[in-house]
Amino acid sequence: MGAYAAVVLAGGAARRMGGVDKPALPVGGRSMRDRVLSAIADASPRILVGPADTPPPGVRVTRERPPGGGPVAATAAGLALLDAGTSVVALLAADLPLLTRDAVALLLRALADPAGGRVEADGACYVDADGRRQMLCGVWRVPALRGALDRLAAERGGSLAGAPVRALLAGLAVREVAWAGDGPPPWFDCDTDEDIRRAEEWAR
Repeated sequence: MGAYAAVVLAGGAARRMGGVDKPALPVGGRSMRDRVLSAIADASPRILVGPADTPPPGVRVTRERPPGGGPVAATAAGLALLDAGTSVVALLAADLPLLTRDAVALLLRALADPAGGRVEADGACYVDADGRRQMLCGVWRVPALRGALDRLAAERGGSLAGAPVRALLAGLAVREVAWAGDGPPPWFDCDTDEDIRRAEEWAR
């Protein structure tokens, strides 16, 4: 598909883990945040939404409004920093330590594939073994995503704080991608200490 941008959402409260800076936790010797940023090293720009004292060189950093306002507010903040003319953006949680560049490339190919459906897709995301969409492990056409943000803001009286991702993406044409590659599922996110232990085992 060619050039794409990436927005990494790193502002969650991690309540189930005691409120720690979850994306900063290490898996396989590197923070989850850095592992995600490495998987999208070919994206331009790379935008991190959330706290970051020392972001890697070349990574743009911003915060959602209000801070802690949730993933939809963070998505809006990230898209505001995209370069003019950007057509495709990867939208990713920062707690995906098993994400790889190959896994992102598969999503990009699925979005670009005209044979993947009769209607051009607005986005492509992974689905798990139970068919659940992993919506923060996907790639999206920027105009469709911006349109969805505008629609949802209008429905909510102008505020995106606390809005669920499912509501943002409702109505978009989504191409679902099952992971059949080598290695663990790239959409595996870490919400608990047990999840991190499992990711560590996979990352060895």
